[in-house]
This record gives sequence, C-alpha cells and structure tokens, in this order.
Amino acid sequence: MNSTVKEIQEHFRHLRMAETANGLPHLLRKAEQSSWTYQELLEELLTFELKRREEKNVERRLKWAKFPYQKTLDEFRIDEQQSISSRQINQLRELNWLEQQYNLILLGPPGVGKTHIAIGLGLEAIYKGFKVSFITMGELVHLLKTEEYLSKSKTQLKRLRESDLVIIDDLMYLAMDQREANLFFHLINHLYERSSVILTSNKGPKQWGELMGDQGITTAILDRILHRVEVIHLNEDSYRIKHRSTIFKEKSVQN
Repeated sequence: MNSTVKEIQEHFRHLRMAETANGLPHLLRKAEQSSWTYQELLEELLTFELKRREEKNVERRLKWAKFPYQKTLDEFRIDEQQSISSRQINQLRELNWLEQQYNLILLGPPGVGKTHIAIGLGLEAIYKGFKVSFITMGELVHLLKTEEYLSKSKTQLKRLRESDLVIIDDLMYLAMDQREANLFFHLINHLYERSSVILTSNKGPKQWGELMGDQGITTAILDRILHRVEVIHLNEDSYRIKHRSTIFKEKSVQN
C-alpha cells in the first residue's frame, strides 16, 4: 500500500476516471487541510469525477449544436415583448413539451427575438442532457442537396437526425423548388415523433405552400409539424431597430 500519487493516478485512468486522475493532487491536499474522513474523501472524488464529466458533456453538446451565438432566456427582454409573458417563457423553460415531443413555431417579423428564444430553449435543453442541433433553412437546404456526394453534409445531417431537438431558423425565408421541398419533407418525416422541432419564420403556415410550390408536399409537411405543436406569435417592433446604435450623438441628422 505504498503506491505513489502518480501510480494511483494511473489506476484512476485505467478505470476511465481521467478527471479524478488529473485532479487527485489537489483533492489530496484539500483532504489533508480539511481533515476529511475516508468517506468524505471518497464522496469528493466521485462528485468531482461526475461534475467534470457532465461539464465535458455539456461542452460537447454545445459544440454539436452549432449555435451562431449563445443567449440565454434570462437575457431575453421580456418587458419589451407583449406577445409572450414571463410565465409562458418559464413554462417553455421546463421543457415538458420537449419530453413529450411537441414542436414549437415562433412567428413574427425580423428582430422580435424569435431566434433568441429558440437558442435560449436550446441551451436549456443542452444543460438538461438533450442533444440539440441549430441550422438556418438556407444551410439545411444546401446540406440536403449535397448529402449524396459530400461526406461533410452527410455527417452534419446524421447529427441533426440524431438530435432530440432540431432548431430550424428562418423557415420559408426563400422559396424552394420541388426537389428541395421533397428533401425537406423526408427530413421532417424522419424527425416526426422522434425529435422536437423549433421553427422560426416571418411567414405563417398558410403562406408556406406558396413558397414550396407544391401543395401536396406542403400539406404533408404541415400534417407532421402541426400534429403536436405550440404556435407563438411575436408581433412587437424590432429590438434591433429600437436599440440601434449610432455614430452620431443625436438619433437623427438634420441638414
């Protein structure tokens, strides 16, 4: 029983407890200073390993998600948005809808916070152990069209299909041709009742058919998305316009 600290660290690594191995010298010093019992030391070692593993898992899921930026729901300016209440935000934060595989559609003009709410909910899901993927509609169409011959597209779509929550930003921002609409349908059909989907759009479902160009495909997509869905309308003025910065001291310049 005269193993050195380095030898004990190697034992931990062999048991796949790399985080404990790395933190062992610090934990042993802390145990001596605080006069921990054997049980307290064991508890600290296990807690340390579990905490570091979860932190690394969160880092991995954040990287997987590919958010364009990270903004939490706490940063959302709920006082400037009359279309949704703090209570509703908190209900969404509980993620019961995600556990029940409901979808969310966030509708409204540009700049009202649709993407912010979607990313905020995505972050909440990641911290609770769910896999999340974020993608814009333009990026998604590109991946779907190149999946057959680009390994990068195939890899990204594989991750997206394995996600518990898929966030598709700016849905129907651009019109799709029939092939693109058909590829999108097959994706939605795959995700149906396997994952939850958050869609942000400045156009309501009734207008989607005009941009897909195929009413049959549109109906099939809507049938799957709207089966279990909560639609949230955000109709305030743009945050970006209200809080725009200016290089001039005054808000307007007069000649």
